[in-house]
Amino acid sequence: MRIVDAYQAGRFGLSFELFPPKNAATEATMWQTVKELVFFQPSFVTCTYGAGGSTRATTLDVIEGVRSRHNLPVASHLTCVGSSVDELRSYLREAEARGVAAIVALRGDPPKGEAEFRPVDGGLRHASELVSLIRAEFPSFDIIVAGYPETHQEAISPADDLLNLKRKCDAGGEVVVTQLFYDNADFFRFRDECNRIGIDAPLVPGVMPVTHYAQIRRIASLCKARLPERLTQAFEAAGDDESAQFEVGVDFATRQVQELLDGGVPGIHFYVLNRSPATVRVLQQVAIAR
Repeated sequence: MRIVDAYQAGRFGLSFELFPPKNAATEATMWQTVKELVFFQPSFVTCTYGAGGSTRATTLDVIEGVRSRHNLPVASHLTCVGSSVDELRSYLREAEARGVAAIVALRGDPPKGEAEFRPVDGGLRHASELVSLIRAEFPSFDIIVAGYPETHQEAISPADDLLNLKRKCDAGGEVVVTQLFYDNADFFRFRDECNRIGIDAPLVPGVMPVTHYAQIRRIASLCKARLPERLTQAFEAAGDDESAQFEVGVDFATRQVQELLDGGVPGIHFYVLNRSPATVRVLQQVAIAR
């Protein structure tokens, strides 16, 4: 089955995102996480890709391992950062040979210490160019692109950000998975705007259950996600009690996901950070019709 088929009428696309582990201990944790999440019958699993190919081999090892161990479709992230077109082609050829079903095509963030994205010589400047390359030369891949309910932090305006998303979809992007967000009103407004300008690809909310207050503040500051006051107040009320903080995060994520489901989303993409307890708890409590 193609990954895009997970979002067809009558189906629901549940997916999980991993990142390449750094050592044997974190790899063991990741595989245990995958084993627990497979119980929920995901449509596919993705794995992130380090800038400049820094995790190239590990990314492909992870997703090939998921595919072979659990017979699941897999998707690899791929960014323009630090890679020439020839290097991107090389990665895509290897991914194709190793059974990858889809590419999450991203421009990528500027390297650490740099404020502005600059392509390398012979590289690409925009995600839409990467999408075009994949569609023209590697037609076997499904293509997933990123959307930003609260607007990409480098965009000059929300309208321009939406037009950039439309360019990615027009170039061949078949599914839009969003950046994490914590106020569903932002997602539903974003969905309305996408519909208004003719973006008809499935729009899948990306959700990250966060169970530590310090973690949620750090992540939100990095991606400029707005934290609802009710969430920050609940974390502050939990104080330094880690168990109480976990329950706050799970309760909030459960309510967020159920509201998204009630709003008719075609799927949910969970950013699991290679750990499963919070996501498992959420999935046990929401009503997903599959």
